[in-house]
Amino acid sequence: MKTWKLIPIMLLLVVASSCSTVKVATDYDRKANFDTYNTYAFYKPGIDKAEINDLDKKRILRAIDAQLSAKGLVKSKEADLLVSIFTKERERVDVYNNNFGYGWGWSPWYYGSYYGSSVSRSTEGSLYIDLIDAKTNELVWQGIGSARLISDGNIEAKEKRIREIVSEILAEYPPGTMKK
Repeated sequence: MKTWKLIPIMLLLVVASSCSTVKVATDYDRKANFDTYNTYAFYKPGIDKAEINDLDKKRILRAIDAQLSAKGLVKSKEADLLVSIFTKERERVDVYNNNFGYGWGWSPWYYGSYYGSSVSRSTEGSLYIDLIDAKTNELVWQGIGSARLISDGNIEAKEKRIREIVSEILAEYPPGTMKK
């Protein structure tokens, strides 16, 4: 009987956690030998083209640095991999129809009505992390993460969200080591 009481709580947790998820997609060169990549450096020309403010750019780069270091890669001027980023942003508009009521109407329990819609606007961003073979200058791995962005001025929440997005993307690097 206790299990039935927990179902609404579990559903609430699922809904709440689904709002904060990051959608991730990755692709990579099947011929690349990822075991040979031990060092990385940021690819300045690519990073300079990213259309975000410098503070957010620094937050993203720090998060990438932390994730790659945690995977055992070393930041070096003579790098095996060059790291570049690209960003996209779009406004997301969700419309919710609130068609409910009760009393007189087409059904005996339908009286009056509340017909309305509510509109929710948010910004969804996509972060592309490109890993380029430094010797061949060819893209060998790309991760894309899309998520709702924090825009309420809470810097700590924004930094945490950026770390979460980067972590989710790089969880799938190197290929075959997807987090469980």
